[in-house]
Amino acid sequence: VHHGNGTEAIFSREPRVLLCSSFQHPHYPYCGADSASDHIIPLPLPHGTAGPQYRAAFAARLLPALDDFKPEFVFCSAGFDGHRDDPLAGFNLVEADYTWITEQVMAVANRHANGRVVSFLEGGYNLHALGRSAAAHIRVLAGFNTPAA
Repeated sequence: VHHGNGTEAIFSREPRVLLCSSFQHPHYPYCGADSASDHIIPLPLPHGTAGPQYRAAFAARLLPALDDFKPEFVFCSAGFDGHRDDPLAGFNLVEADYTWITEQVMAVANRHANGRVVSFLEGGYNLHALGRSAAAHIRVLAGFNTPAA
C-alpha cells in the first residue's frame, strides 16, 4: 500500500535497477505517482482496489516492464498491508491475490533470473491477515505452488 519512496531515492540514479512500485494513491507518504526515471515504474492505485483490479493493473503495467528489462535477480519488498482486513490502508486484497502476485514474480524470475528471488517482509498491521498472506507468499517461493512459466 505504501510507495517505496526510500527505495526510489536510493535507486533513482541507477539505471541498472528497475523499480516497480505498486501502492495506494493518494496515501502515505503521498508521493510516487510520477517518476522522472524510465527505470522506475509507478503503479498508483485508488482506495478500494480489490484483487481483480490490482491483478489487471499489475499484468498490464509491471509485467511487461519486467519482461522488457530482463532482470538478472529479483528483489521483492513484500508488503501485506493491502489486505482487506488491514486497519491502516484501503485495498481489498486477500491471500489468493498475494499468491497470484508471487506466482507472477516467480515466473519473471524463472524466465530471466534463473529463479533468483529475495523477498523482504515490508509490512502488514493486522497480525492474522499478515500471517495468512505471508504464508501464501512463502508457499509459492518454496515451490508448494507451481508458478506459471
